Amino acid sequence: MIFLEALRPSRSIHVFLHIIHLWHLFMALIRRPYPERHTISSYRDSPPPWRHSGLSVLLRKKMYGPVITVYLGLQRVVVLVGYETVKEALVDQAEDFSGRAPAPFAYKATKGLLISNGERWRQLRRFTLTTLRDFGMGRKKMESWIQEESKHLVDLLRENQPAPFDPTFFLSRAVSNVICALVFGQRFSYKDAQLLKLLFFFSTLSQLYNIFPRLMDYLPGQHHAIFREVNELRKFSTEKIREHQETLNPDDPRDYIDCFLMRLNEVEKNLVSTEFHHENLTATVLNLFLAGTETTSSTMRYTMMLLIKYPDIQEKMQKEIDNVIGQTRSPTMEDRKSLPFTNAVIHEAQRFLDLVPLNVPHYATKDISFKGYIIPKDTVVIPLLHSVLKSVDQWDNPWTFNPNHFLDHNGNFKLNPAFIPFSSGKRACVGESLARMELFLFLVTLLQHFTFSSPGGPESVDISPEFSSLGNIPRRYQLIAAPR
Repeated sequence: MIFLEALRPSRSIHVFLHIIHLWHLFMALIRRPYPERHTISSYRDSPPPWRHSGLSVLLRKKMYGPVITVYLGLQRVVVLVGYETVKEALVDQAEDFSGRAPAPFAYKATKGLLISNGERWRQLRRFTLTTLRDFGMGRKKMESWIQEESKHLVDLLRENQPAPFDPTFFLSRAVSNVICALVFGQRFSYKDAQLLKLLFFFSTLSQLYNIFPRLMDYLPGQHHAIFREVNELRKFSTEKIREHQETLNPDDPRDYIDCFLMRLNEVEKNLVSTEFHHENLTATVLNLFLAGTETTSSTMRYTMMLLIKYPDIQEKMQKEIDNVIGQTRSPTMEDRKSLPFTNAVIHEAQRFLDLVPLNVPHYATKDISFKGYIIPKDTVVIPLLHSVLKSVDQWDNPWTFNPNHFLDHNGNFKLNPAFIPFSSGKRACVGESLARMELFLFLVTLLQHFTFSSPGGPESVDISPEFSSLGNIPRRYQLIAAPR
């Protein structure tokens, strides 16, 4: 735990955030109105991006309409509000809104699948979806990997008895190993300190850079270390790719890297110009590894927080799991249909957390005609997931954690079409099916073996998330895992 404590943000980072906050408020006051030729209704008094929950815009929907102009820092963006509006953009006009907005930190640190546009994005996304499905994403092979990793996680928690602990790095190690199995064809020791350090710096320091990228390049501080850390991870990935090249068997591909190398060798042999080259391979490996770890582990951590906040819900889940699976057999995805309450709790935890309330920004790569407006080319577009997951039009009581949002009157699971925590359309999360599988199998396994509680009792647990430039992040907390 000494190592983990050493990685916590220093006071200088918190002070720096406050300075940035004050500077943002000052600039918001002196900024001039947008030129008169704009055609979209304007809303200028949104909170700073690291505190913005989307609520201010949502409450003004009837006044300003479902298509609103806001300012996040110095950037003018168009926000799409409400389920029908978001669906119309991301699904009905999917091609128009498939562009990805520039991300200064990401462009400086890496390229790859997640932030690309145009032909690069189309080729890499199609290949990645196909390859991950072939290697078990959503299938029995991946299920067995997660089941095996769940056992390692249970053993790790048992070793930590009886002391309270912060589950953050326990969960991120387990989740990252699932990605490692897909990408590298192997899992890594939970004691790999370098891996933990790289993950921590990426998730923490990238928040600073994305808020005010122009300032980041000129101000001294720890935020510059993130690029050194990303380079270390890039070196690690490059070494793994080299090892794969030396042992590649085209008749028996082992993982994502092998499949990419096979495609790369094919296009090189045919002298075809494509996006299958070493730079994109290294970058996409980083994308999959980092994005696939932080989001799923944060959701698991928040779900466990809710269970120690509401022990009666945890107890009801355990009774259902005991009746259907017992405490010895590993859960399977087939069990999910027999565990409606457990399934409902997991879905409701994702909805209530609202992990990425502002969505990952989209981009108008051309002038777009939408709902009677013209959205000019090069406009950043935010389909506000918060306005869908917390909408009074879609949920009986959106600001209350209530698994009944996903249960019918007979206690059967029901899926609300407004449940889109992974976004929707062509830019929906590539790893959605994998994340769903991880959340279910990991959480059910943990509840088979442990009862979770807080050292200070349920009343000491603050379930309100902290907002960062990356989204709603569960607060740090301590829990006790009592063996059953």
